[in-house]
Amino acid sequence: MKVWTWAVGAAAVISVGAVAGIGVSAQQQRAELTHAPAFELTAPAPIVEPASPSPIDATTRAAEIARLAADPALGTFHARISSADTGEVIFDQLSADPLRPASTTKVLTAAAALLELGPADTITTDVVAGKTPGQVVIKAAGDVWFDEETLDRLAAEIGSADAVYVDTSAWPGETLLPGWDPVDIDAGFVAPLEPIMLHGGRIGATEGDVPRSHTPALDVARALAERLGADVADYGAAPAGAQVLASAESPDLTARLKAMMKDSDNVMAEAIGREVAAHRGAASPQATLDALAERGYDTTAVTLADGSGLSTFNLIPPRLLDELLVDAARAEPLRPLLSTLPVAHGEGTLAERYADLPGRGWVRAKTGTLDSTSALAGTVTSREGNVYTFAFISNGSDILAARRALDELASVLREF
Repeated sequence: MKVWTWAVGAAAVISVGAVAGIGVSAQQQRAELTHAPAFELTAPAPIVEPASPSPIDATTRAAEIARLAADPALGTFHARISSADTGEVIFDQLSADPLRPASTTKVLTAAAALLELGPADTITTDVVAGKTPGQVVIKAAGDVWFDEETLDRLAAEIGSADAVYVDTSAWPGETLLPGWDPVDIDAGFVAPLEPIMLHGGRIGATEGDVPRSHTPALDVARALAERLGADVADYGAAPAGAQVLASAESPDLTARLKAMMKDSDNVMAEAIGREVAAHRGAASPQATLDALAERGYDTTAVTLADGSGLSTFNLIPPRLLDELLVDAARAEPLRPLLSTLPVAHGEGTLAERYADLPGRGWVRAKTGTLDSTSALAGTVTSREGNVYTFAFISNGSDILAARRALDELASVLREF
């Protein structure tokens, strides 16, 4: 029990006046004053003493983890679990050997962005004057988070135009990446990679897996043209040194990462990966690996064909995923990564999972799903207050059965 002391009562204050005589007089008068001793107040004992955490039964914990990790539903299963409190690895099953990670790839993309760009980073999109009067050009810079309010503000600043063009030169190269299936555009999983989109290229909706546009940048030009009363909307290059007529700022990186992680948005992940690449003056997704390797992470076993995990060619060892999460839990600058992860049975890709499991509300994790692939990487806080990080990848398995097995494995950590 702690004792807290306050001094209560009058304290002598010596005032030095501008006139010496007055100062001496005041001091003489104060010298005759007497004071009671300072009063000491002892804090009352707490009504309830906090209980000390029970010792961890490491043997039982290891046995339970091993039992659940041996579930045949997991197929080929590689994993690592660590204590975020100590950094100690408490379970390892071939975690240095890579498997197809699906959307847990986004953990690497997010970590590289936080390290390279910082959580407050934003994207500026300028609208500049075209080659002739009445023409305006949107200089697309990678903001796929555009919305109607942003377009309204730009239109209000510009006023009117005869033609609106969009310059997509910020993202040169292929708009569909190796390992992607073109049918995923209409299925709502991705859009052709152009450096400006309205709601990630979604058609008729602001979120979710709804069909995406095949011409997302042109859609933005058309939407602005409609607001400006322009008859023409097309692709076109911005003149060098053109006058800036209006600008729009994206949400900061942390907000964009949260939107990306919540629904595992592939378009947003690719946009963030390309922003890292532009900042480094390199190609994406190699820039992601370079940003991580430069900061001491071993990426030698990693193969990345994209930054979202949609590609079937990606390979990541669980060890690297878990290392990033341990570092996020223990120190800055990766700390914002944890707040972007969906909450079990609460939101995003975990909203419909963990309904009957102890991890409900306590597991925060990034999911990953492709044909014969299920993955999960995140954190969980135990009943004793211990914090664990984990990275699980299952290949060659039935999605629903493996998903349940992963959730049970994460949930058992709640008990220790």
